[in-house]
Amino acid sequence: MSTKHHPRRGSKGYSPRKRARKEVPRIQSWPAGDDKPRIQGFAGYKAGMTHVFVLDYRPTSTTSGQEVVVPVTVVETPPMKIAAIRLYRSTPYGMKTVTEVWADNVEELKNNIPMPKKAGELKETDFDEVRVITYTRPKDVTGVPKKLPEIMEIRIGGGGKEERLEYAKGILGKEIGISDIYGDGSMVDIVAITKGKGFQGATKRWGLKLLVHKNRKHRRMVGTLGPWLTWVRSTVPQGGQTGYHHRVEYNKRILKVGENGEEITPDGGFLHYGIVRNKYVILHGSIPGPTKRLVRIRDAVRYHRGVKVEKPEITYISTTSKQGV
Repeated sequence: MSTKHHPRRGSKGYSPRKRARKEVPRIQSWPAGDDKPRIQGFAGYKAGMTHVFVLDYRPTSTTSGQEVVVPVTVVETPPMKIAAIRLYRSTPYGMKTVTEVWADNVEELKNNIPMPKKAGELKETDFDEVRVITYTRPKDVTGVPKKLPEIMEIRIGGGGKEERLEYAKGILGKEIGISDIYGDGSMVDIVAITKGKGFQGATKRWGLKLLVHKNRKHRRMVGTLGPWLTWVRSTVPQGGQTGYHHRVEYNKRILKVGENGEEITPDGGFLHYGIVRNKYVILHGSIPGPTKRLVRIRDAVRYHRGVKVEKPEITYISTTSKQGV
């Protein structure tokens, strides 16, 4: 006799909760783009949090148009350099690399990855997508104790594919800043690796309800491992790795793109980070990851019918000490 079957219910989007493979987060989907070609992402380093006074730009909010206090996150964004152009073709098995060309002035990467002997010319061929290989400049950031640049791939969207290719050729080997891509009021997604907490029990890892105080053994444990089978189902909450997961925060508003980082640095510097010396962005709310963590910024992919803000009006930015200085 056949057994009844039905699809499982509930999301497994956060299971299994395992450590991320690397600290540089990956981006698997990109928005379509605008009318003009431009690069669709950037990267920076999380400096810390503070609060600002801003006029509420949300029209449906109960405090719309009034001055409110909001928590913000400061991300230091030194310039990034375009190292290479890579073309892709869409196939039934996914995106396949067609060709690529590297710039000549990428000496910082010679000791990190195998470099081509010399940069050749980009051959004109059939392609569907244009992406650029970029890398960060951590040497310019005093709050991050690393020297090796992080290498990542960013899509170029907007316009026709020939226009995107010409735009990529124009920025090959050059430095780009955060102000060349985003401005005040832009809506973005934040991709980062969360703060690692090591091995934790089921209560902290999954938020289980504590058992009654008369429980026979412990209170911070799962009530049952499931039915009487020869194996334990994967859906039963148990202890294990907590934190250091790859997460995406959708629809984060950029309140300000600043040029001088010292104007946003609190007295005594940000905790465990120090002074912001490069360009920076102020994001509304919190983002994943601890201080000094690499943060990738991408054009918002789920923001279709939202509120468009030309420039949020910030009346006050708190620079008071976070450590009692």
